Amino acid sequence: MKKKLKKNNVLLAVSGGIAAYKSCYLTRLLVKSGFSVKVMMTEAATKFVSPLTFQTLSNNHVYLDMFELIKEESTQHISLSKWADICVIAPASANTISKIAQGICDNLLSTVVSALDLKTKVIIASAMNDCMWNNPLIQDNVKKLKRIKKYTILNPEKGQLACGSYGEGRMPEPETIFKKIKSFL
Repeated sequence: MKKKLKKNNVLLAVSGGIAAYKSCYLTRLLVKSGFSVKVMMTEAATKFVSPLTFQTLSNNHVYLDMFELIKEESTQHISLSKWADICVIAPASANTISKIAQGICDNLLSTVVSALDLKTKVIIASAMNDCMWNNPLIQDNVKKLKRIKKYTILNPEKGQLACGSYGEGRMPEPETIFKKIKSFL
């Protein structure tokens, strides 16, 4: 008899970056494995992948705006943070990592992550240009998050980047992120 995974709630946060397309496959992997997935996107992320794509893949509403009213749910940043068993930010841009590290809550993603219970794990799948990743300010923010046990940083992988250069900046593959999610749940 095939062992069925316990139903768990994965909140997938997609920030702006070309690697957002990989998060579509991650959503598919999670749903196929029995996870309940809700997706929230930054405005920049919607420039790379349509919210309709994530809605179709997750079978759930996609959350874009802190002030959008959904009849069935209470205040979104609180209800999403209470719903999530785990939060995955993939891709996590330099901008998003820096906002979270500095406690800046100026969009739905950064606000929800700030409102998560301290016991709720946050997996951050970094993705950006290699020069951005190696910027001392970004590295300071990454180190700051690593000191807080709730955050797990998945460093970007080395390879060909969207800008044409070769270096450390590629978002970890969806299968790698999926394995990390399963290890926590």
